[in-house]
Amino acid sequence: MSVSWAARAEPYAAVIHTDDVDRFYRLYDATHGHPSAEQLQRDYLDVGTEGLHELARQRRVTGARIAETLAQRPALYADAKRCLAVLPRVRGRLATAIATLARLHPQSQLPPVTIAVGRGKPVGIGSPLTGVQIGLEALCATEWLNPDVEQRFVTVIAHEYAHTQQAAALVDKEHPTVLEGSLVEGAAEFVAELIAGHASYAYFPALTRGRERAIETAFAADLDKTDLSDWLYNSTPDKPADLGYWVGYRIVKAYYLHASDKRVALSDIFAMTDAHAFLEKSGWQPGIELH
Repeated sequence: MSVSWAARAEPYAAVIHTDDVDRFYRLYDATHGHPSAEQLQRDYLDVGTEGLHELARQRRVTGARIAETLAQRPALYADAKRCLAVLPRVRGRLATAIATLARLHPQSQLPPVTIAVGRGKPVGIGSPLTGVQIGLEALCATEWLNPDVEQRFVTVIAHEYAHTQQAAALVDKEHPTVLEGSLVEGAAEFVAELIAGHASYAYFPALTRGRERAIETAFAADLDKTDLSDWLYNSTPDKPADLGYWVGYRIVKAYYLHASDKRVALSDIFAMTDAHAFLEKSGWQPGIELH
C-alpha cells in the first residue's frame, strides 16, 4: 500500500500537514492530558490524515498503544507541546528546502509531509512509496540530535524527505549491508545539507574530528556485513553513535564534489542501487579530505 498524493498546484510546492498534531492536542487538553484509548482511536486516529493512517499502519500505532505510552511516559506528551511553537517556522523553511530540491532535481516527486503524534516512536520515516511521517513527540524529545528545536525539525524532515526520492530497491531493502544502509542514510544527510543548509546529525563534527581515518578504516572492513549494529541505528541519548550515517554522507559528498555536472550527480545519488559501484566511482577513501 502507498500513500497517494494529488498533483501540486505550484510546480515546487509540497503539502506539509500538521492537522493531526492540532487534533491530538485538542483532545489532550479537553481530557486534561488523559484521553482514553477509545477516544484516541475514534477522535484522533480514525479521523486523521492519510499520512497519519500510514504511520499507524507501518508502526502499529493504535489508540490503545498511545494510551499505554501516555500512562507510562506522561512527560513525553506534556513536554512535546513546547515544539508546537516552532511548527509555523518549520513549515516555511521546509517549503523553501523542498522548492530547492525541486529546482536541483526537476524530476522530483513531491509527496506530502505529515507531522503527527504517535506512541513515542518513530522519530520519522520516509519512503518513495509512502512519503514522510514525523512523530512530533518523538522528535521533540530527541534533543541529542540537535539542541536547536527548529533546526532539528527542519533538518530531520529534510533528511526523511530525501528518502522519498531514492530508489525503493535500496531504501526499502529488508536486509541491507553496512555499505548499503550507510549510503541510504548518508545520501539523506547530504541532501538535507544541500537543501536545508545543515545535516540532521549536528553532533558528528565533534564526535569524529581527528578520528576520520581510524573510523573509516574500520568501516571499510565491515562494508559487506549485514549486522548493522556497529554502524547504524545504535545511538542512545547517553551515547550518540550512528557513524554509518557520517561515513555514508562523506562517500556521497565525495561523489558529488568530484562530479563535473552536479545535477547529474544528484540524479545518480537518488537512482543509486549498486552500492559498490557507487563507492568505486565516488573517489572516497578512509580519511579523505572534503571541502
